[in-house]
Amino acid sequence: MLHKGLALFSPSVKTEADSKVVNYTSWQLQDVKGNTIDFKDLKGKVVLINFWATWCPPCIAEMPNLQKLYDDYNHKVVFLFVSNEKKEKVEAFLSENKYSFNVFTPLEHPSEFEVSSIPRTLLINKEGNILIDKEGAANWNSETVRETLDNLLK
Repeated sequence: MLHKGLALFSPSVKTEADSKVVNYTSWQLQDVKGNTIDFKDLKGKVVLINFWATWCPPCIAEMPNLQKLYDDYNHKVVFLFVSNEKKEKVEAFLSENKYSFNVFTPLEHPSEFEVSSIPRTLLINKEGNILIDKEGAANWNSETVRETLDNLLK
């Protein structure tokens, strides 16, 4: 219940001046269908990266809100749901919870991001500024996040 309560709060958004800039180095990811993408190819796009696991209660608590956000923005924003778990475990979790987003496994350590705890979610604008860098559960379907995305997509 505590984790679900924490997932009610919207993450804070940084200004470009206060944000870290991504270098877009090569970072290979593979989805559950075997398709591979490279993070460096996402330069110039709005990207939301969520590091998570099926066994993580705060990750699970924020998933319904992430799914709602994904439902409305997946054709405009690149969503990278990243888990180190086995494909079968992830597919079972997605199916059981009726989640439609794609999940990626890193084929190499992400040189851009140090992930020491999950969930960790980043929102990156087209210029490569990390405007949200949130560890712990949050409400990703909040008005604040939606307004931020709408402004980034203008």
